[in-house]
Amino acid sequence: MIAAKIIDNIWATRKADSLVGLKFMLVEVLGGLDAGRLMIAADTIGAGIGERVLVCTGSSARNMLDRDNIPVDAVIVGIIDEDCVF
Repeated sequence: MIAAKIIDNIWATRKADSLVGLKFMLVEVLGGLDAGRLMIAADTIGAGIGERVLVCTGSSARNMLDRDNIPVDAVIVGIIDEDCVF
């Protein structure tokens, strides 16, 4: 899992049928070697801009969506409640 901060919404009115109904967010990785890296993650929990979140990547991300054939490799799976140092 990766700790990240939500930067903005991503709007895609035209997309693959398997992505219809998913909400996408632009997130910035916090800490580690990839700190500052931007990525797009599907939001399964209704997180908002400015919140720090947990992001699951790879095949684990697809498992969170209960679909193995979906072209998603990052999913927001939790909101970080307490302050911690990254």
